Amino acid sequence: MNTHEALKAKFLTTRNHSEAICSPLEVEDYVPQPIADVSPPKWHLAHSTWFFEQFVLLPFAPEYQVYQEDFAYLFNSYYNHAGDRVLRPHRGLMSRPPLREVLAYRAYVTEKLAIFLNGERLSEKILERIVLGINHEEQHQELLAYDLKYILGNQPTFPIYGPGFETQPEKSGEFLSLAEGVYEIGYAGEGFCYDNELGRHRVFLEKFEISKDLVSNGEFLEFIAAEGYQNFDFWLDEGLQFIKNHGIEAPLYWHRKDGEWWNYTLQGFQKVNPALPVQHVSFYEAMAFAAWKGCRLPTEFEWEVASGHFAWGQLWEWTNSAYLPYPGFQKMPGALGEYNGKFMVSQHVLRGASVATAKDHSRATYRNFFHPSSRWIYSGIRLAK
Repeated sequence: MNTHEALKAKFLTTRNHSEAICSPLEVEDYVPQPIADVSPPKWHLAHSTWFFEQFVLLPFAPEYQVYQEDFAYLFNSYYNHAGDRVLRPHRGLMSRPPLREVLAYRAYVTEKLAIFLNGERLSEKILERIVLGINHEEQHQELLAYDLKYILGNQPTFPIYGPGFETQPEKSGEFLSLAEGVYEIGYAGEGFCYDNELGRHRVFLEKFEISKDLVSNGEFLEFIAAEGYQNFDFWLDEGLQFIKNHGIEAPLYWHRKDGEWWNYTLQGFQKVNPALPVQHVSFYEAMAFAAWKGCRLPTEFEWEVASGHFAWGQLWEWTNSAYLPYPGFQKMPGALGEYNGKFMVSQHVLRGASVATAKDHSRATYRNFFHPSSRWIYSGIRLAK
């Protein structure tokens, strides 16, 4: 299989998988936007399509005809270079175009790009742009999992989505010890990475210990029982104000029923399983739990150095590192320079991957980032000391 054929196969697999994630949904599930952070599934399907249209077909395929002029306005996300757009909190107000039209748009763009990939002598720049589009859609597949869970998890009847995003217990209870020293951080290799993983550089780390396992629901239940949410000594001031303002006393999707803790899962409303890793916690809650345990969160550099010594990939793991540029970081020119660089403020880094991460989309250098208050993401806790 040559380069074009392999890339075309990956492209088509990616496109099909986005729609497969949505296949258990009812038509009505594609539209709601309960909070600004949660985009409707219909919007994800259209936006990931617009990305290929805007950044591959329009600049590089001279014969391409835009499917619908209004879609650039409706389905641009945050690219100022690409023109005006619907404000993020208003995505759920768009009952039109209907889902059938969005699916027709997807089919149209998929077909046109597949034909384009059959052409000869595509430049390295074009191939790199298609690879970026594939990785971009894989990111939105994970966001789809977060968002559809939030949409369904805020329904009064807690509907079942079905299998596909389950975590498994982690049981060793051991800490690893790593020596002080100078380590290299950042991506090195021939494959794809995002610009925020570059450039590779050295950091000095003091000796540290890091847990082989994620914190479990059972451990977090102990924190709740010890009134950890009420004890200000464990909390950052901003975190304490956040939980007070929002009445938070447990991870997202947890509900107390008849004196026991239950939680919404994509398999329905179930008793909290103490053996599973705790998830849907904010950075604030992760920090408070770590303080209660007499530990801390690892930095993103400690996590990367240690990652080869433990299993990871069930949940994104909060680190105690602000999302900042690596030495020598430079934004790409134009709209694609807006992909990562402009968000390097008021965000914290998460490392690893989750059960919702697309296959082959994770690597130890991947720098995910969210605001410390984020809870609907598939986030967990790994302790360090």
